[in-house]
Amino acid sequence: MLLPAKAEVARHLRRYRAWERMMLAAPADRRIRSTFEDSGHTLCALMGKRCAREAADAAERYLRSTPGTYLQQERGRPGPRAVPRRGPPTSDRRSPAGR
Repeated sequence: MLLPAKAEVARHLRRYRAWERMMLAAPADRRIRSTFEDSGHTLCALMGKRCAREAADAAERYLRSTPGTYLQQERGRPGPRAVPRRGPPTSDRRSPAGR
């Protein structure tokens, strides 16, 4: 999966938050609402999310983490784990049924 540049994500997230504040201050202004929705759509496309709120949350997580950590979190996997190793087979392990 390709990840966007952090500078671009930060820029679009700032833009989204600024328009969000303006939209909350003047909810009846159609121009502000339209620009806010456009900025949310751009953030969705950038972060690969369907909802602007999810995209903003994902952008914040991405900016706080390393790319590898972010991908692991997005896939729902924990970080790398140690896999228990099995010892070499022993020759004195025999079934009692063969005696």
